[in-house]
Amino acid sequence: MLELAVLGLLHESPLHGYELRQRLKATLGSFRAFSYGSLYPTLRRMKDAGWIAEDEGDAVVVAGAPALTSKRGKVVYKLTAEGKERFTALLAEAGPSSWEDEQFGVHFAFFAKTAPEVRVRILEGRRARLEERREGARSALARTRERLDSYTLQLQEHGLESVDREVRWLSELIETERNNLTTP
Repeated sequence: MLELAVLGLLHESPLHGYELRQRLKATLGSFRAFSYGSLYPTLRRMKDAGWIAEDEGDAVVVAGAPALTSKRGKVVYKLTAEGKERFTALLAEAGPSSWEDEQFGVHFAFFAKTAPEVRVRILEGRRARLEERREGARSALARTRERLDSYTLQLQEHGLESVDREVRWLSELIETERNNLTTP
């Protein structure tokens, strides 16, 4: 998930670590935490794979410090040709993992760069996954309704309403995408 997001953001422009973390939060939601402890190991793996490259700025000499002391310049990460190919390959993946909560959000954030038929497959898969989840929750609720206190019952009903809303939203998106596929 983080790999696709990082490649997608670096596809737009080179960024240093702090900027990248800020853009991840802005793109994927401020409720999703991205620690430096997960970001930098991911960047290191991606660099080792040849998908990104580092461009370290010039060292800045600290005023009044001895000549041998300097602050390290910010490392700017940029996408390589292999990274662009990897990003394109990840965007084309439309299997079951892309329908899950975390992966779906990342894929959706980069739908503008995703092929229309892949978008439809991902949206349809996500809708089917949510419909399965909804039916399971409904049957569980029907079996346990009388044993739940009013607050737990309200929470369960709220969850079902949220899934219903997302299924409606996905259905509208699928219809729009299909119309765009058939319109010249």
